[in-house]
Amino acid sequence: MDEATDLPRLVVATANPHKVAEIEVVLAGLVVLEPRPDHVGEVVEDGDTMEANARLKAVAICAATGRPAVADDSGLEVDALGGAPGVRSSNFAFDEGLGAADDDDEANVERLLRELDGLDDGRRTARLRTVALVRWPDGRETIATGTVEGRIAAAPSGGGGFGYDPVFVPVEGDGRTFAEMGDEKHAISHRGRAFRDLARRLSSG
Repeated sequence: MDEATDLPRLVVATANPHKVAEIEVVLAGLVVLEPRPDHVGEVVEDGDTMEANARLKAVAICAATGRPAVADDSGLEVDALGGAPGVRSSNFAFDEGLGAADDDDEANVERLLRELDGLDDGRRTARLRTVALVRWPDGRETIATGTVEGRIAAAPSGGGGFGYDPVFVPVEGDGRTFAEMGDEKHAISHRGRAFRDLARRLSSG
């Protein structure tokens, strides 16, 4: 707990500035977030589920700092692709062997659009899913999930967000992609839902 605010303090496991910014917006006033220490190296995310990858990151940061750590893993599940890219969402283009780097958002989106080329809106259904996990030094865990249904647009639109935001159109929205919605997306986004659920779980003990 933070003595000045009585809020729990958590070390953020991710080094992705976009994710950190979104987590800060969603959890503002609910927890105190501490940045990932510079001396902690990258964690290999080789789990076969999003929960496994979130756990790998949280466990590593918790072990390195001796403090509670929060991590998340997210993925896009496209029905026409049998649920792919799923846990491999951040490496979708890299896996194709086209020379793209890990976490190359533009290349990932390009591959996705190629895979869905020619499909009408009714066959472009998809969902974004997030698993958020807090690991405590005594081995306890608090886990929450969030999901948002939508479809994949035929072309990118909008300059905000990251990942698949330029092509993901949420069902609960007004036809805009997440990249066009800006901070409005947090009210319905997978990450927003997961971290609000996490905050509720933390506050309930």
